[in-house]
Amino acid sequence: MLNRLYFEDKSQDLHKWAFEQIKDESLDIGYYNLPQQDIADILSFSSSLDDSIKTIAVIGIGGSSLGAKAIYEFIKPTKELKRNLFFFESTDPINIQNTIKSLEVSSTHFIVISKSGTTIETMAIFKYIYALQPDMKHYTFITDSGSKLEKFATKHNATVFLLPPNVGGRFSVLSIVGLLPLALSGVDIEALLKGAKDIKNSFFDNGYIQKILLTKATYYAKHHAKYHINCIFAYSESLTYFCQWYVQLWGESLGKRQRNSAFNVGLTPIGLIGPKDQHSFLQLIMEGTRDKSVTFIKIEDFENELSIPNISLEHLEDLDIINDITFSKLINMQCDSIIEAIENQKDIPLDRISIEKNDELSIGALIYYYELLTSLVGVLIDVDTYNQPGVELGKVILKQKLI
Repeated sequence: MLNRLYFEDKSQDLHKWAFEQIKDESLDIGYYNLPQQDIADILSFSSSLDDSIKTIAVIGIGGSSLGAKAIYEFIKPTKELKRNLFFFESTDPINIQNTIKSLEVSSTHFIVISKSGTTIETMAIFKYIYALQPDMKHYTFITDSGSKLEKFATKHNATVFLLPPNVGGRFSVLSIVGLLPLALSGVDIEALLKGAKDIKNSFFDNGYIQKILLTKATYYAKHHAKYHINCIFAYSESLTYFCQWYVQLWGESLGKRQRNSAFNVGLTPIGLIGPKDQHSFLQLIMEGTRDKSVTFIKIEDFENELSIPNISLEHLEDLDIINDITFSKLINMQCDSIIEAIENQKDIPLDRISIEKNDELSIGALIYYYELLTSLVGVLIDVDTYNQPGVELGKVILKQKLI
């Protein structure tokens, strides 16, 4: 993965301070060490699952589903996977019924994910599906040690995997939360972790990613009051759900009251997909209020030679210039053209991430890159990156309404 910045930040003392903060933080926050975890139990369980199981379904919400979905939807278009993977992540009744219609309950293994074991949305959907499929051999539970959900699963002799310590939901994709459903569907989780480990090593061992991330995070933090909207412009439909994962990661981690002041701060995340959003949101970026930074993500090799036919259309002969061009070349030319157009504006912070292709190594690297970037920005804008007090009040009110 390569990242080119079109801006600079030379605050070397601040870079050094931020790096030391992250080194200290990595001793306690669990996600930092996930790239080198032992995954033998996950691989063993995956290989032992009965061949009669044709579908995997995750019952979870937010961090329990978004990361795995982002990776699955990135890999699925270019790789023949062993099993289909579905996600029950909303209490929308139409969505629940349509998802059920898309799979065969008798040949589906359900993974129920809830850290507390009492997440209302997750348990509501589990109750509905349990009424359809009461055989507990069709379920695996992922939860905290000692939770009520673990006690339920243990009583019914169901398989339980415990969450690693100090890994919050939105940082959990490279833990059992994401790795188990991905492995069961046929995603190469060893390559996924290797991609993440490459980024980790480059950052902590003074590789090229260290300077890139420190420069980028410091710039975002120093200018967060002015450029308070951060846009990802991803030039592949396969990154649609990665953008959704990023929105949760960025929004829930950075939208906070500062630790040492009464100020509310944050960077608003927006996920865009090129080239279709060139014809909508791009206008706002180009000529709207100068409050946005933009990161372009492009795939260097789509491993696809689909091309535009060499034909002429009456009255449209001027468009013969696109004949014989592959669509992969065209979409990257579109990306490069928009980058050049924005760069010419001079007052829009801009960078570009290039990933090699649609494989596990690439998406693992991209996931870990964004987790590190989020942690760095959190340190620099003085917030607790890993809590979410703004989310909890709504949960309390919902439970009061249900009593």
